[in-house]
Amino acid sequence: QVQLVESGGGLVQAGGSLRLSCAASGRTFSSYAMGWFRQAPGKEREFVVEISWSGGGTSIADTVKGRFAISSNAKNTVYLQMNSLKPEDTAVYYCAAGPYGLGSIRLGHVEYWGQGTQVTVSS
Repeated sequence: QVQLVESGGGLVQAGGSLRLSCAASGRTFSSYAMGWFRQAPGKEREFVVEISWSGGGTSIADTVKGRFAISSNAKNTVYLQMNSLKPEDTAVYYCAAGPYGLGSIRLGHVEYWGQGTQVTVSS
């Protein structure tokens, strides 16, 4: 059974940092892209960032560029480092896995989703 399990969410003040983790299991993800989406209350789910397991290349949304970064341990866990957080970053953050390589997750080609983890940034 494939699972993506997020952790690391919580409450932080504006300007602070959080690191989210996504542990993947149940199949081999070496050819996949992994990434993060977020969904704020009343808004559509939006792409944040993705990484290629195989080459380590990344693609990131302009709204978080320079503040967020994705990395992996090259085995089964991806991380989302979030710095200089703003209240508008408040959302449920979802881990995602897509089979078509880097760039595909941004386009919505997601095969597996995590259950989501809440990030709340207070002003």
